[in-house]
Parts: sequence; structure tokens; C-alpha cells
Amino acid sequence: MKQSRRHTLLRLWRFLRPHGLSLLLTALLLVLANLLTLALPLFSGWAVDAIGLKAGHVDFSGVLRSCGGMAACCLLAAALNYLVSSRLIQIGQAVSYDLRKAAFQRMTELPVQYFDTHPSGDLISRICYDVDTVNTSLSTDLLQICTSVLTVAGSFVMLLWLSPTLSVVFFVTVPLSILLTSVQMKRMHPLFRRRSRELGALNGFAEERIGRQRAIRTYGVEAADQRQFEARNDQASQAYYEADCASAALGPSVNFINNLSLAAISVFGAMLYLGGSLSFGTLSSFVLYSRKFSGPIREAADLLGDLQASVAAAERILDLLDEPPEPADGPEAREPAHLRGDLSFRHISFQYIPGQPVLRDFCTEIPAGKMVAVVGPTGSGKTTLVSLLLRFYTPQEGSILLDGLPLSAYTRDGLRRRMAMVLQDTWLFGGTVAENIAYGTPGATREQIAEAAKAACIHRFICSLPEGYDTVLTDEGAGISKGQRQLLAIARCFLSQADLVILDEATSDVDTETEEQIRAALERLRQGRTCFVIAHRLATVRNADQILVMSDGRVAEAGTHQELLAAGGLYARLYQAQF
Repeated sequence: MKQSRRHTLLRLWRFLRPHGLSLLLTALLLVLANLLTLALPLFSGWAVDAIGLKAGHVDFSGVLRSCGGMAACCLLAAALNYLVSSRLIQIGQAVSYDLRKAAFQRMTELPVQYFDTHPSGDLISRICYDVDTVNTSLSTDLLQICTSVLTVAGSFVMLLWLSPTLSVVFFVTVPLSILLTSVQMKRMHPLFRRRSRELGALNGFAEERIGRQRAIRTYGVEAADQRQFEARNDQASQAYYEADCASAALGPSVNFINNLSLAAISVFGAMLYLGGSLSFGTLSSFVLYSRKFSGPIREAADLLGDLQASVAAAERILDLLDEPPEPADGPEAREPAHLRGDLSFRHISFQYIPGQPVLRDFCTEIPAGKMVAVVGPTGSGKTTLVSLLLRFYTPQEGSILLDGLPLSAYTRDGLRRRMAMVLQDTWLFGGTVAENIAYGTPGATREQIAEAAKAACIHRFICSLPEGYDTVLTDEGAGISKGQRQLLAIARCFLSQADLVILDEATSDVDTETEEQIRAALERLRQGRTCFVIAHRLATVRNADQILVMSDGRVAEAGTHQELLAAGGLYARLYQAQF
């Protein structure tokens, strides 16, 4: 959702508000530091007048007093500016922490389908790069902006006080600088927004390709991937070039106008000095204040690129925070303490993309405590059933009943905690082997973890690792085979006290001997639980209590292994094709 810059800044204030008292104190210190800095040209003018160019003598005590005043102002201003900078850095880091926390929390609340359409690299870019960009503005650019505003206001007052006549000459050129800056800001904002977007897309592409190096090298498509990366890199570089060029062009333009202003002041100021209506010290002070007035405008032009990048980055973060979370559980939803596991799919119709149905009037009954297998050709809707059962998606038509109640009668978290799932793509995280097995079962003892590993036929392998159960896994289990990673995920399933067990191609990456061991373990696991098995390898499901054969989003056949073979239908053809 595109937001106006004003709206974006107002929403960022919500994250700054808790630091309001600290910001107020920082603002007071900043005002005091700028007042001391603004006094420097005045002391300089007094020192010049004390030299006495017209009178022919030098007031040394006046020169020393002016120089002493300048030195004291410089030291105090430097100390105050250090305090201001350190406070703004602390505030910027605190706001960045809150932004990252809010963004990550929102990602945990988003529905699963959001991640189907948004690359992970782009989301990482928002949480890391975009938040860092905002932090830079809060800790550095905000200080320069506030200093510039105070300097411009103070210099404006001093210019009018020193010479109203000469001020008129100076202020003629000011509207030109302001107009040029305003026009350029409107032009630069979409450029910096595009720059952030292209960088997110580049990060997403790079993240995907880095995680798929084995496939890329297996198929020998390094050159093609390199060309795709270069194309995306060119787009990101072009976006950076256009945004930075627009930003860089503004500074010299504003500086040119300021130099014209200085030339006009020098000419008219010299005429006033020769006419006796202006002292040389006052003229020198006026010139210094005019530079102080023009300097922030020039600095604003230089800062404009950073500010536009920060606003664009903030918009991307706020866009993420604006994404609607999963619908809240109903007021009557309860957290189940135990589930029998009776499942009923009633006239389920579902489609990811409108006009392309995946499930069509799907109906079946799964009794509690039974092992039910779902098989069928690729694309028949098998895995979709699991997504609906876990409430990752909601069917467009029909309902799913669990123990006689619709799934919406249970809280999402409570429902999912009563289910254990093992997928073909295993879920392993950075941490020890024991921590990975106990993931989702906090408080599990080492003995319980070891028993689960033994049941999953992975205990002996774990003991052969350098640190055993304390061996640290990195990069989703890099260094161990995919089959071993799958066995670790199955051990996690054994450890869980879930009432329903979902296995989606859980044995697809293990050898035949290990598969037989797992099948025997599954016989023990299924006692008192409903097991929902999705498989292409039909040997895995021969002992299932019921086999559902899916085709074109419907149940084409149902029965035991022997019954379906005797029927000579789709299951029999699939079985004969494999064996």
C-alpha cells in the first residue's frame, strides 16, 4: 500500500513517541549548542572592529575578549554536540530494534499464502537493509536536519539585526533555492522507492540461487543464472544510478544560487561600507551569517538523497506492518487439551488461483486412531489437504470437522500443537542435534530425546557424530545427508505428544532398509493416534488402514491395499508402474 511521505513520517513518530522525554532533552541541548555556534560570527565581527581599520589603532583587550568568547563557545558547543549525537544514536538504535521486532512479529502473524507470493530475500531486505537505512536517518540525518533548521532560523534573525537593507538583497535568492529543492524532492521520491524495490528483488534472487547451488551445478545452468543475475543487477544498478544522480545534481545547483547570493552581498555590502553605514566587522559578520543561512540549504540538498531513501525504506517496512494478519480465532474457539482424531472432509472445494480448482467436492471420513494414506498422481491435491487441515488455507466451499467440530472451533495455535508433521523438505534449524529433535517440545529430557531418536533409527548415527547429541547443525543440516535430516525430523515427530501425525513423503529420501525400519516404528507411533500419510512410494502405505486414491481433486478410489489391487483401478495401475 503506497503511503504519502507525511503519513509515513507521522507513523514513524509512533515508534519515536516512547523516547519523547529523551528527545526533548536532546532538543534543548541542541538549541543551546546552536546558540553558542551562532555567536561565533558575532564575536568575529567584534574582533575585526576591535582591530580598528579606520582609526589606525588596535584594541588588543577587545580582540582577546572576542577570541576568548569564541574559544569558549567552540568548546561548549563541541561538548553539547557530542552529547546530542550520542543520545540520537541511542534513540536510533532503540527505534531500529522496535521496527525489526514489529516487522518480524508481523511476519509470524501473516497467513502462509503471503509467503507464497513474496520472496524471502525481499522480506530480509526490509528487516535488515531498510531498517538500517531508517536508523541512519534517525541517528545522523535527524541531527543535521534539526541543526540546519535552528541555524537557518538563528541566522535569519541575526541578518535582520545586523543590516535590514543588506538582508533584502540576500533574501532575493532564497526562494530560488527553496523552489529548486522542493521540485527536486518530488522527482526523487519515486526514484528512491524504486531503488529499494530493486534491491529487494536482487536480494531475493541471490538468496534463492545461493540456496540452490547443488541443483544449479547439477543441471549446468551457471551461465544462464549468471545472465539472469546480471540482468537484475543491471536493473538495481540503474535504479541506484538514477536516484543518486538526481540527488547529486541538486547540491551543485543550490550551491550555484548561494554563490550568486554571496556575490550580490559582497557588492552591495562594500557600497554600504564605503558609504559609512556599515562597519567592516559588521559586514564580515553578515557574510558569515549569510553562509550559515545558505549552508544548511546546501546541506539539505546533499541530505535529500538520504532522506528520500529513508522515507522509501520506511514505506516498505510500514507496508509490511500493514499486511493483514491471519484472521483472529473466533470468540468461542478453544484450545484442545486432547483430540481423538476423527476427521471428516465434507464437500471441500479449493483453488489457489481463481479458475484453477485443486480440490473439487472432496469428501471422505477418517476414523480416529487409523492410519490413512493419500496417494495419487502429481497435482491431484494431496498436499493441499494437509495445508487445509493445518488451517494454512481456508476452503472456498465445504467444511472440515475434527472430533465432530469444525476446525474454526479450535484455536490455530492449539490445533497445530496437537499435530506433528514431517515433510519431504525437512525443517532443521541452527542449534544442536538434541535441540532440533526437541524443537516444539520444550522441556524434553535427554533420555526422551534419545528414545525418540532410537525409534526413528537415527540414534546410532547421532552417536557417531563428533559431539553426539551436542553436535551443532548449521545451514539446515549441511554436512549430513538428506535422508539423515529426514530421520531427525521423524525423531522430532516421535517426541511430540501430538494426537495427529502428518507424514508428507516422509520416507522419500531414505533407503529401502531404513524405510522398513521406519515403517515398523510408525506402527508403534500410530497406536492411539490418527496418522495421515501422503506418499508417492506405494510400498510405504501398504499397511495403511485405508488408502485414498485422488485424481483431479476428488477421491477416485478408497480401500485397503489388497482391495484396491483387486479392483484393478487407478491404484493398481500406479502400483504396477512402480513394481
